[in-house]
Amino acid sequence: MSVQPEITQRDLRSRSREILDAVQGGQSFTVTRDGHPIGQLVPLRRRRRFVSRQEFAAMSRTAPGTNLDRFRADQDVTADTHPDDPYDR
Repeated sequence: MSVQPEITQRDLRSRSREILDAVQGGQSFTVTRDGHPIGQLVPLRRRRRFVSRQEFAAMSRTAPGTNLDRFRADQDVTADTHPDDPYDR
């Protein structure tokens, strides 16, 4: 496991653009004040929007099976069988 580089509060203030560009590129930093760690700058995890067909197929192979009768029974229990008519006022 790699150690995060330390940057001082002053360094962060004077080189903020350079440091934030590095964070955007995936680098993490430990921020120090008076030689003591006070926080971390870490990149935000981005949500993936696309899953390849191969990855989906691999995940599906290990997914648990579904009992369709139980699934339908659960739907019947939770479904509103008498929805309100929005025009019935």
